[in-house]
Parts: sequence; C-alpha cells; structure tokens
Amino acid sequence: MSTELMQALHDLGKEKGIEPEVILEAVEAALISAYKKNFGSAQNVQVNIDEVTGEFHVYTCYDVVEEVVNDKTEIALADAQKRNPNYQIGEVVMEEVTPRNFGRIAAQTAKQVVVQRIREAERGMIYSEFSERESDIVTGTIQRIENRNYYIDLGKIEAVLGPNEQIPGESYDMFDRIKTYIVEVRKAAKGPQIMVSRTHPGLLKRLFELEVPEIQDGVVEIKSVAREAGSRSKLSVYSHDENVDCIGACIGAKGTRVQAIVDELRGEKIDIVKWNEDPCIYIASALSPAKVLDVQINEEEKKARVIVPDYQLSLAIGKEGQNARLAAKLTGWKIDIKSESQAQEAGIDYEDQDYEEIVEEYLED
Repeated sequence: MSTELMQALHDLGKEKGIEPEVILEAVEAALISAYKKNFGSAQNVQVNIDEVTGEFHVYTCYDVVEEVVNDKTEIALADAQKRNPNYQIGEVVMEEVTPRNFGRIAAQTAKQVVVQRIREAERGMIYSEFSERESDIVTGTIQRIENRNYYIDLGKIEAVLGPNEQIPGESYDMFDRIKTYIVEVRKAAKGPQIMVSRTHPGLLKRLFELEVPEIQDGVVEIKSVAREAGSRSKLSVYSHDENVDCIGACIGAKGTRVQAIVDELRGEKIDIVKWNEDPCIYIASALSPAKVLDVQINEEEKKARVIVPDYQLSLAIGKEGQNARLAAKLTGWKIDIKSESQAQEAGIDYEDQDYEEIVEEYLED
C-alpha cells in the first residue's frame, strides 16, 4: 500500500468520524484473513502496517515452549535460542512471511474494509442520533408509497409510517412535508429502522410542548393525554405558578396556539382541562362540556360513578361513548355515567354538588 492510499484512508475516516486506529485495526484483521485465504496458512499470523508509508509486513508467530505439540503455532526453546539466545519459554518468535505478490491483494482488501467500516460507522451514528430522538417530532418529505406504507425522507435515513400509525381519513401525496412522532428506532441488518406515528398521544403532547413556551419553561405541566386520532383528544394540564393560567397558556391569544395544533392534526378537536388532585373535581372536569351533579368514587377499585342531569346524559357519554372513554383514559378511572332518572330508579343516593360551579371556581383560582 502507498503513502497516498494511507493518507486517503486517514482523510476518509476523519471525514466520517472514524478514528485512524480503528481503520488500521480493521485493515490488519482483514489482511490476516486475506493472507490465510490466499496462502492457505493455519498458523498464527500478525500484520504490521506503517501508518505513514503504508508499508506492511506479515509475520508468522510461534509460541516458545519446552516441547512442541503443534509445529504450526509452537517452536521449541532450543530452536528459538538458535535464532536469539535471549528467548525464554512463553515468549513469541516472529518470522516474516510477507509474500511478494501480496501488495495488490492488500490494497484491495484495505479499500473494502474501509468502505465497510464507514458504512457501519454511518449506520451507528444514525442509530445513535435517532435513538436519542425517540418520543420527539421529526419533519420529512414523503419519498415513496408502498403497500399503504409511507416512506419519509428525513435527510440521512427513511422513516416508515405504517397503516396503523396513520390518522384515519388522512392521505398524502409524493413530496408532501409531514410531521411525525418517533415511536421506535430499531437496529436491522440493512441499517436503523425509524418507526413513526401520526396517531400516538405523544405527538399531541410534543406539539403542545413546542407551541407553548410555558410548557417548555416547566411552569405549565402536561399531566395526561387521551387521544382518538383524527377525531377528538383531551389534555389535562397544571400550573406550578398560581399567576399563570395553564389552560389560557395552552389556548393562546385568540386561540392561536391550540389552533396551530388543530391545523397540524387536520381538524382534530382538542379539549383542555385543568388537572386536580381531587379525583372528583378532576373527573368532572374531564367530562366537560357536560354538566356533572355528583361524583362518587371507589378508590380500591379505581371506579367512579357520575350522576348527570337527564338532558346532559348523551353529552356526557358522547358520540359512540367517546367523551366518557376519553375521560376515563385521561383520568385513569373507570367511569360509570348515570342520569338522574337512572340513579333514582336504581335507588342510588346522590347530592347535587354543582360540580359545574366547583370546576368554574377552580379554573378561576
């Protein structure tokens, strides 16, 4: 190998972020394999490469022993001392066996190894970069569409948006720019696989974190997210500063902040409720816009019975049970909703706690 080749290997490794020592070790290992393959050696072989000139030498290594068992890897002490009287048992005798015609093979092998190592290093760097960005949002361009999968160009790599991760009713065309949420980064034989989603609750949470400065600063905290992508979502928030209105911060002046997120999610409705450590108030808030009369909880079973006025029953349950379902996901409580009439027929005692007023007072605090 020439000085020019060594310099090229160094420059390429530096450009790709690979240490020269790593490249040399890989080249040396590859040359050992190439030597054994081309010259049929079963001996212990070592290759030394001069980092500056590119000159290399191949050596057969023999362990110095008292009695030889394997003459391909061992040498008797007496024979070793004929070469150098200072040899002792346990040392290694190196004999140069560099073939005359090995230069071309060495250069070709070095190039192949470097290309392979660069490819591996690039894959490793891409994996490290994107694995650190799991649970984050990325923006890319639709590059191709195959079997209902969208392949998104993220610059260094493609991400896959599978059918189950697409918002119902959404469709995209080639070269559309799209925001997605990184769900998982997998190691695969052909390189990292980036799995992204448009339906994950984390997408909604991350959009609010990016849109609302108070959330970025830690003043307002997102406590929970419940989402049925493409239809409706609920978000519970809490302010660590009594002077900051957490719901107002998320909505923004004239609704600009929340509207930007609604637009990104193609019209998905978003309810923002104020988190409360009192589960009764929290559950009543989560069922908004329905009016709640009473909330009775069973802490052991994590169940809540909610009484609403007769005319509010359908609103509390929501279309196909959506409002109740989202409220249950948001709060972590199993919610059983009954109208006043149903409660009376079932002999359930309840008091009109006027949670609507309680929630309004809490929101004003």
